[in-house]
Amino acid sequence: MGGQDKGLVKLEGKPMIGHVISTIAPQTGKLLINANRNLDAYQALGYPVIRDELDGFQGPLAGILSALDHIQNPYLLCVPCDVPGLPADLAQRLSSALQNQQGDLAVVHDGEKLQPAFALIPVRLREDLRAYVGRGERKLRSWCKTHRLALADFSDKPECFANINDGTELQQFSARSTGFTR
Repeated sequence: MGGQDKGLVKLEGKPMIGHVISTIAPQTGKLLINANRNLDAYQALGYPVIRDELDGFQGPLAGILSALDHIQNPYLLCVPCDVPGLPADLAQRLSSALQNQQGDLAVVHDGEKLQPAFALIPVRLREDLRAYVGRGERKLRSWCKTHRLALADFSDKPECFANINDGTELQQFSARSTGFTR
């Protein structure tokens, strides 16, 4: 995105994170935004904003760890800000997978690949994640695989997990989002 903050890039007149919030807010009791720049713009969305507690940009695990440190709920539902087509049943399917498969955490599988950025993580894994990050590890997929995974099957909706990384993908998403079913 040419250095732009992807969550704030406009899609159909509102920031991408606005699309994410519209879909996720009804699925969760509380919403929290993890951001490390443009904090005023994120705070203007009306939800608490937290920064990574680790110095320097350490990747998504740093944000997840910060969120786990700040929430009061027993579970954290994680989603990235650059995926505006999220399904309306994401939390329900992740929760069902976690319960039915008795996993340590639940992640999305889109029918072709694991999508670990879309996860339901119990707070009880916080110290495990802290130790993992403390060893210098930064890969979300690798950390997830150190646990018994419950897979939420979204093979019927793989397009819901398409992230937008550049202007071309933004235009393509906008063109196909008309009539898009979540």
